[in-house]
Amino acid sequence: MSDKTTIGVGMVGYAFMGRVHSQAWRSVSAFFDLPLSPRMAAIAGRSKERTEAAAAQLGWAAAETDWRELVKRDDVQIVDICTPGDSHAEIAVAALEAGKHVICEKPLANTVAEAEAMVAAAATAPGKSMVAFNYRRVPAIALARRYVEQGRIGEIRHVRAAYLQDWIVDPDFPLVWRLQKDKAGAGALGDIGSHIVDAAQFITGQRILGVSALTETFIKQRPLAAESAGLGATASAEKGTVTVDDAALFIGRLSGGGVASFEATRFASGRKNAMRIEINGSLGSLAFDFEAMNELWLSEGGGGFERILVTEPDHPYVGAWWPPGHGLGYEHTFTHEIKDFLEAVATGADPTPSFADGLRVQRVLEAVERSAAEGSRYTNVED
Repeated sequence: MSDKTTIGVGMVGYAFMGRVHSQAWRSVSAFFDLPLSPRMAAIAGRSKERTEAAAAQLGWAAAETDWRELVKRDDVQIVDICTPGDSHAEIAVAALEAGKHVICEKPLANTVAEAEAMVAAAATAPGKSMVAFNYRRVPAIALARRYVEQGRIGEIRHVRAAYLQDWIVDPDFPLVWRLQKDKAGAGALGDIGSHIVDAAQFITGQRILGVSALTETFIKQRPLAAESAGLGATASAEKGTVTVDDAALFIGRLSGGGVASFEATRFASGRKNAMRIEINGSLGSLAFDFEAMNELWLSEGGGGFERILVTEPDHPYVGAWWPPGHGLGYEHTFTHEIKDFLEAVATGADPTPSFADGLRVQRVLEAVERSAAEGSRYTNVED
């Protein structure tokens, strides 16, 4: 019988992110020796029938149709927010004020003001808080950060990052919530651009100081969604207006003196989840592509790139899993972030990325939008 302390988890949302977070909560204790044992106490969603079905399928002990009731539950000490961005701030602030620990999906909020309110609540709350930028927990990306910290590629001079998808290339794909600014905050910029902004700052240890940007919406009108689940949907006959960007491109300056370029698009035909980043330094370079997520490419001393298969026991997170050469997948990144979050809660450490880190990304996104709206004018990122 385990003598570990059990901690209750309540999750808000049961769709795409709810499913992957549920997988992480179910598997984390089976692979990592943790000081806390998570109990999947309750899940919340608006539809009683669908929430109860999700609870049964995903392994949650109870279902709620009001997130406020979930936050009130005595058997919930951690609140996991997997909803669209328009509800992040309200749920997170309420949960923190109720003394709960909070992990919140990215981007942290839909606006800088909302993110600031979340940071302020986190600063005075007894509970711990973290924003879920899961790509930080890809072993190859964590290894890239380690190499940068070790000085293996020298002074950072140039970062180029891109996140390429094609899931809304079809003009008849429905107007789901991710294409509505009031719910999503931004389009490709917020949904996937936030990931490469965070990854660039994480790997380099530097901040983006200013940007020059342009954005574009290629399909202005789409059929309204009759039904939607995850990234799929069925269309109705009526049409509505797309109110977010389909693609965003920007250049920027780094706090260490280097330069950077970023591209986020959901109109790259043939690219399913190509999250790519290359870091060029004075002594070498690093390159990564999530579509080959178990590989990191390293160039040192003026030579060509060497392929590193990131499956060795001494690589970040990998020792808990399979023998060398047996690759990990997308879902493992969420297990890693839950593992790190639980360890921080147990030891009283501050988890990363913090809500303050999420706010920093939000300020970059806002600067990109302002720059694009003002003819690509160079725009400083607020501190």
